[in-house]
Amino acid sequence: MSGELPAQVRVVGTGLLGTSLGLALSARGVDVVLTDPSPTAQALARDLGAGRFASPDDDPGLVVVAAPPDVVADVVAAELLTFPRAVVTDVASVKAGPLESLRRKGCPLDRYVGGHPLAGRERSGAVAARADLFVGRPWVLTTSAETDPGALTLVRTVASALGGVVALMDAGEHDEAVAVISHAPQVAASLVAARLRDLPDQAVALAGQGIRDVTRIAASDPAMWTQILAGNAAAVVRVLRQMQTDLGELLRALDAIADGSPTGARATIAGLVCEGNRGQARIPGKHGGAPTSYASVVVLVPDRSGELARLLHDVGAAGVNLEDLRLEHSAGQPVGLAEIAVLPAVEQRLREALRELGWNVHG
Repeated sequence: MSGELPAQVRVVGTGLLGTSLGLALSARGVDVVLTDPSPTAQALARDLGAGRFASPDDDPGLVVVAAPPDVVADVVAAELLTFPRAVVTDVASVKAGPLESLRRKGCPLDRYVGGHPLAGRERSGAVAARADLFVGRPWVLTTSAETDPGALTLVRTVASALGGVVALMDAGEHDEAVAVISHAPQVAASLVAARLRDLPDQAVALAGQGIRDVTRIAASDPAMWTQILAGNAAAVVRVLRQMQTDLGELLRALDAIADGSPTGARATIAGLVCEGNRGQARIPGKHGGAPTSYASVVVLVPDRSGELARLLHDVGAAGVNLEDLRLEHSAGQPVGLAEIAVLPAVEQRLREALRELGWNVHG
């Protein structure tokens, strides 16, 4: 198998990931065949330009299974049987369970390569699909002792062509990793967001960027996340037990302060926060490089059409590369705060340039 894209790719499942794959591959001239248990979902993906319906003479070089985690092994097994010359991969967020299931079924694992592009959006379904969804995002590939090197090369070629940053991992290693970086954060976000249910409206109106950051992913699909958490239950339990231990220490320290016997309690709290600092500092920086500390320039932006675009234009005109941007609207006020992250070396230059252009720069 060469390093070229296959002439034909069959995509099974036309949700967010499947349709995004179809859009990206179709844009590169690949003949994409779409199939989904839902005729409506399949037709929508086709109408969006992600590919065409299947025909009897299809002969895909690659099949990508974008099915829910609880059925992915069955779908992969069926595709391996139906297309005996095709390599089959998937995009499920759990890998060890499906691999073991395929092995128990006696499936030809030489043509199977497990895959997981760590890309997504808060919205699901074909309508949220984007051809650039995978650009710059990690795309894990998992293999077994039976995997044919040519099959791995083919899947790696496709993942790289769509902009994915390919990483090779053992299936179990992958599941342990995503339990920490993806699955436990989803649980934490949902638990925090649930505390807002019965809060008075006046209190919720105080919500700022902190609570928005923490709870952003709490808007995710409950059915999908039930499947993911159930599929990776053992690894997620280990992470949550560790978090439970840390939370217990924090509760004991806060109880001690509340009871008037705070000796050592503040050191415990500070220690837990410092451990969080150390962990956060390990998160890769831009383009997956080493973590970078950015300076923050906060600008007051009138809540009017075109103001944000004008601000971004002025940042570029100042010759400054914007590393990140966060927006926070002031409750009940027709203004917002734009927090612009830049390299420390250009912070002062940007502040001066924006002030000269009439922007209200804080600090």
